[in-house]
Amino acid sequence: MEAQFSRRDVLSMGTISVLAGLAGTARAGEYAVRRMIAHPKIGFADAFEDGKYKLPPLPYSYSALEPFYHEQILRIHHTKHHAGYVKGLNSTLEKLKTARDMGDYGSIKALSRDLAFYGSGHVLHCLFWHSIKPGGSTMPPALAETMAHSFGSVDNAQRQFAAAAKVVEASGWAVLAYEPVGEKLLILQAEKHQNLAFWTVTPLLVCDVWEHAYYLQYENDRGAWVDNFMKLANWQFAFERLAEAKQITLTMM
Repeated sequence: MEAQFSRRDVLSMGTISVLAGLAGTARAGEYAVRRMIAHPKIGFADAFEDGKYKLPPLPYSYSALEPFYHEQILRIHHTKHHAGYVKGLNSTLEKLKTARDMGDYGSIKALSRDLAFYGSGHVLHCLFWHSIKPGGSTMPPALAETMAHSFGSVDNAQRQFAAAAKVVEASGWAVLAYEPVGEKLLILQAEKHQNLAFWTVTPLLVCDVWEHAYYLQYENDRGAWVDNFMKLANWQFAFERLAEAKQITLTMM
């Protein structure tokens, strides 16, 4: 048996006993467990603490993205909109606990919807702050190779990402994601956070095209905002998340 994983990663997945069982029953040539994906934690520092979700600080100052993203817009986006998702998420979890304690699930449909809405809003905003950085970043060669393999070329991938962001219906996100089943990158549109999702994907880079993210600066010209987002895109961050998503490999021969 050849394995590549850290003790912390395995413990976090709760799979020590599972792996032991597999090892104990494996026969040569019988099967292969090729990959086990650890959920990447990069981008979520300070997003959860002492049993509560919390608003993490930005990885740069509010004025650092000028002139592409004005300080006032960024401050409102972070301290009002993202903070609102955090507050709503914690409140929803408290309501769900009350419902469980009382055995009253009459509001479970609405609470489940709120959980997906606020929770996805919190997670995607955490990723969004790291998906851009002052001056952008050059693309690591390994990510460029993976993008070329998945989309034909880096240019194809960037054009598809920008095009997808520009035509998300109503409010939503464009998402560059790693899909572990096919071991490839995908570009997705996520309307209203949870719609049009592809389960098992790991988001690597996201663009917020809800109107609050750009309207006060770009008005109804979403395309201009997306074009400038591409100038700020943090490809190094996307590469680090991809590398982390693929880091645990278990092969049994």
